[in-house]
Amino acid sequence: KLKLAIEAGHHQGVGVDLVAMCANDLIVQGAEPLFFLDYYATGKLDNAVAAEVVASIADGCRQAGCALIGGETAEMPGMYSEGDYDLAGFCVGAVDRSKVLTGNDIAPGDYILGLASSGVHSNGFSLVRRIIEQEGWDLGTNFPGLGRTLGAALLEPTRIYVRSLLPLVQQGKIKGLAHITGGGLLENIPRVLPDNCHAAVEADRWDLPSIFALLQQGGNIAAEEMARTFNCGVGMVLIVSPENRDSVTALLDGPVEEVFEIGRIEEGPRGCTVSGKAGSWNSSEDWTATHNA
Repeated sequence: KLKLAIEAGHHQGVGVDLVAMCANDLIVQGAEPLFFLDYYATGKLDNAVAAEVVASIADGCRQAGCALIGGETAEMPGMYSEGDYDLAGFCVGAVDRSKVLTGNDIAPGDYILGLASSGVHSNGFSLVRRIIEQEGWDLGTNFPGLGRTLGAALLEPTRIYVRSLLPLVQQGKIKGLAHITGGGLLENIPRVLPDNCHAAVEADRWDLPSIFALLQQGGNIAAEEMARTFNCGVGMVLIVSPENRDSVTALLDGPVEEVFEIGRIEEGPRGCTVSGKAGSWNSSEDWTATHNA
């Protein structure tokens, strides 16, 4: 995603992406983000670009409710091409040990809710860039359905879900959370499930956003690969009990979040099945066990 941001000269959102990838991973543990530190590396410092990036990181921290307490800027001529830079960062959070979201109480019959993503977020961009190169797409092109340029759609910052979810987590209304990053729906949801639970997700329960439809068509990507690579419009998955389904939906759905009821937890081997008009695809219990190990 940084390569596209550098190509487009649009750096205002990449810091939000950086914070989001850390803060969203903390909330799925039930933890409240406390502070963030960043690392900015480049060949030769461009003060204007660096200022945009750091301002974006600060914006991400405000959205996540954590403090930006410091960072490191490194100039390494010869390590990076002219104009290139790289970002890394980490976030520290806190949660009472008894309130860590382990997923151990997830049971068959629980509901699976999805929170809408803001776009591609921060995963799958090697494939995105390959499609752009193969199709000869220009980032400045306004494709039908996007309502903006391709570059603007792809560089939309990752949604940060902390402020929406933290009160519900602290109230004990959520059994499990899955941040849909690399591996998509198929590989992220099983990580929060106990051994006897299988996630049955119905892809027809929400509309595939235009940016994903464009990528699927342009790259001739099979539906299974889409579900294993991209968030496909669902950036965070919640698992809630039947008695909390309505209250959680009512508290989240509105001007801040868009909530979809996307499936149920069934009895079976730990894994995930995503089914829809184009077919049905499964994650492997063996893959999940190996990955977690």
